[in-house]
Amino acid sequence: MDSKPSIIINTNPFPSDDMEKSSKEFGLLTGKAIEGEWFRRSGISCRFYDKYGYFNNLRLYARGEQSIAKYKAALAHEGDLSYLNINWDNVPIAAKFVDIVVNGMQDRMYEIKAQAQDIMSADEKNIFQEMVQADMVAKDVLLATKDELGIDMFNVQPDDLPDNNEELSLYMQLKYKPSIEIAEEVAINTIFENNDYINVKRQIDYDQTVLGLAVAKHSFYPNAGLKVEYVDPANFIFSYTEMPDFSDCYYFGEIKQVHYSELIKIKPDLTDEEITEIKDSGSAWYNYYPITRTYYDNAFTKDLVTLLFFNYKATKKYKYKKKYLNNGGERIIKKDESFNVEANDMFEVVDMPKTVWYEGVLVAGTNIMLKWELAENMVRPKSAAQDAFPMYVCYAPRMYNGRFDSIVKRMIPFIDNIQLVHLKLQQIQARVVPDGVFIDADGINEVDLGTGQAYNPEDALKLYFQTGSVIGRSYTGDGEFNNARVPIQELTKSSGQDKISSLVYSYNHYLNMIRDVTGLNEARDGSTPSADALVGVQKLAALNSNTATRHILDAGLSMTKKLAECVSIRISDILEFSPYREQFAMQIGKYNLAILDDIKELYLRDFGIFIELMPDEEEKQMLEENIKIALQTGQIFLDDAIDIRNVKNIKLANELLKVKRKKREVLVQEQKQQEMQMQAQMNQQSAMAASQGRLQEAEMGAQYKAQLKEIETAMEIKKMQFEVNAKKELMEIEFNYNMQLKGIEVDGMKKVNDEKEQAKDKRVDLQASRQSELIEQRQKELPAKNFESTNDSLGDFDLESFAPR
Repeated sequence: MDSKPSIIINTNPFPSDDMEKSSKEFGLLTGKAIEGEWFRRSGISCRFYDKYGYFNNLRLYARGEQSIAKYKAALAHEGDLSYLNINWDNVPIAAKFVDIVVNGMQDRMYEIKAQAQDIMSADEKNIFQEMVQADMVAKDVLLATKDELGIDMFNVQPDDLPDNNEELSLYMQLKYKPSIEIAEEVAINTIFENNDYINVKRQIDYDQTVLGLAVAKHSFYPNAGLKVEYVDPANFIFSYTEMPDFSDCYYFGEIKQVHYSELIKIKPDLTDEEITEIKDSGSAWYNYYPITRTYYDNAFTKDLVTLLFFNYKATKKYKYKKKYLNNGGERIIKKDESFNVEANDMFEVVDMPKTVWYEGVLVAGTNIMLKWELAENMVRPKSAAQDAFPMYVCYAPRMYNGRFDSIVKRMIPFIDNIQLVHLKLQQIQARVVPDGVFIDADGINEVDLGTGQAYNPEDALKLYFQTGSVIGRSYTGDGEFNNARVPIQELTKSSGQDKISSLVYSYNHYLNMIRDVTGLNEARDGSTPSADALVGVQKLAALNSNTATRHILDAGLSMTKKLAECVSIRISDILEFSPYREQFAMQIGKYNLAILDDIKELYLRDFGIFIELMPDEEEKQMLEENIKIALQTGQIFLDDAIDIRNVKNIKLANELLKVKRKKREVLVQEQKQQEMQMQAQMNQQSAMAASQGRLQEAEMGAQYKAQLKEIETAMEIKKMQFEVNAKKELMEIEFNYNMQLKGIEVDGMKKVNDEKEQAKDKRVDLQASRQSELIEQRQKELPAKNFESTNDSLGDFDLESFAPR
């Protein structure tokens, strides 16, 4: 074709819903309507390239590469810059703040959590929870069985069993993790790793900081698998929205510059004439939009083609055959669109509308549609089968009326002022002169140094700079007074210093203004920490700065969560329908073969995806302080502290800390009660022991007394026996003595009696003799006769010894 095609873009309406949506005509009208919204030219601007230029300008400022034209215009005098010899390089002041934010986002680690929400998983969870509850109820009985019979009938370790429903809820969150959920998390993380999502996430955070908008997309290619890709927001198009997550958009798309050789991959049946026509349209496009020439190398424009890739949201009715079974049940069978049979008693035809997405590729500026078809592998959640997620995931946390706000946008006015201050500093520094001296020629006139030579200003300067001395005259040669008494005076004051100080103050002022409008204070990056500020104050300042950029963190996590949800649904679809199933399962399960069987069954489950944000240093420090206080006060054990530190979720960690503390309090109370009972028992035992001691002492005393009594009795008996024996012996001796005495007495008495008898006999005889003598005297009448004995001894006794002395 010799003539170049002309580019004509007008505002076109979207096609009516009454048209057949799968037709090429519907796709072309849709593509032209989108093209008209974004590429209709008004002068040299249009909606797409205005956004493109706006984003490009923000990126240049973020890199410190913004245009210097405005600065030259501000410093030029009537456009003349010939007298300015300064360095026009930009000060990359925004780059530092952007890096602080973006790198700070990378420090906030997170984990993707999958929670099975289908009926089968819910039943498994309920069964496990009921099993735990059964162990809770029968804990005492099971412990007794284990102690007495040695049989462990616990399903859960008794030390880990919850004590109440609050602990049971926490236990289910921390301890219960079915293998199917682990398999889902491994699958999502593997897909992200294969697509280098770390760098995609970094680029998302960078765009959120610089542009205020970030875009990514997910897709499936039979030969390449699941893809998660970064999309340049500058090339992104969308329907009007006021939602930060673009959930109300009905079309998305992006503009791509591709080499004409790539067209065959999109539409393999293209002819050479069609390829040539498309190439010519690419050149015409650049002529129609000269603004693009500033962004691309013109050497390649003849081979590049501008393509509009777009997705359009529509509603499609799917037909189902609802068959009534003999047992009273029903069966739903999906049919194609041509199925149209009158209903009867056995079945009926049901039309179910569902959201669908169509994919189209339009050569920009032409009526050539390279592709228009119903999207394959649409992301359709099981919980809401009528809906379908778009392949683009985007977020703009500070969007209003179609305009985007970002941290770099807020900094631009102050960046411009800082750049001007930097240029003015160079200008003033270039014009500042060194300190000099003032010489009064009259003061050195006619001065004679004694050398015979005239004393001129040159000699005065040499003398001054070498010795610091000055020679002058107070009077002239004519004797008149000379006013220049100090002929050389140093000039030390320069007006440039005040200007430089003023500009440095302005520089710091605008730098502080950037910190004020962005919330990125000195404590955030630790560049100039105050020596007088306490550590807690520094941390508080850094925490406030993190709060100022929290919306960027939330936006990135929201996109990650949405991408994870879409990847999860795509994994289920691939495992259920795609011939790529076995290879895909092995690709995911190669790191953990134990969950391979679970991966193959993922399509049977429905998952909820959550993002668990890892705690930052401030949150970790607060939790650690709580743990230390609890440890120091004896509210938890060391093992409890280890378990709490292993919980990544701060909220759950604090809940676990409260549960452990309450259990510790209950345990302490039980220990105190046990100690009191033991003390009471010990006191009772002591009292009983004391009582028993007293009883024993009394018994021992009684026994001692009894024994003593017995001993005394025995001694008494022995004494008595001894006495008896002694008495017997004495009595025997006495008896013997008495017998002897008695014998002696008897003998004496007998002797006395005998003697008496003898004496009596003698007296009788004497009496008889005397009687006879008396008789004889009478008879014979003899004189009286003296009968006194002349013998004083009686027997052996001599009576003379008893005579008075």
